[in-house]
Amino acid sequence: MEHELSQTIALLRRTPGVLDGLLRGLPDDWTLRNEGANTWSAYDVVGHLIDGERTNWLPRVRTILEHGEESVFAPVDRVAQFRDGAGASLAELLDRFAGLRSDNVRALEALQIGPDDLRRRGRHPVFGPVTLSELLATWAAHDLTHLHQISRLMAYQYREAVGPWSRYLGVLHCAGHSEPA
Repeated sequence: MEHELSQTIALLRRTPGVLDGLLRGLPDDWTLRNEGANTWSAYDVVGHLIDGERTNWLPRVRTILEHGEESVFAPVDRVAQFRDGAGASLAELLDRFAGLRSDNVRALEALQIGPDDLRRRGRHPVFGPVTLSELLATWAAHDLTHLHQISRLMAYQYREAVGPWSRYLGVLHCAGHSEPA
């Protein structure tokens, strides 16, 4: 499937509601547990998504549109959520993410990006030249990666409780961690 901006925006709009519907009001056993050392909880993932809304996606879109390949994207701080979201409740994080995402989608739409813009290039600190289209498609796929991650880590909590059905539950056999975008 080729990247289509309107489809990307449709997905980006839905992610906060999906997270809210899945996580809001759940006991901490579901939202604060992880899969072991050096893994994230659902709470941590929401914090990471908030940081991306502030420092990653839209700033990189603007960098491409304003500077092209002349300016290298700032590196992503993959652990900023442990510093910036500390002490907030999950409900507060979900609300913060929904607000930031809504603002960013509106700002993205206001840029009135056309086909020529989607071919414009920026410079990633690791990958080198990337197009705006690739960046926007990655934003949507990043959301899906973290929705998958949350589903997987929540299922992990029942890895023993499901007994012999474990062999039929693919989510319990998925490694699924991704490299930084």
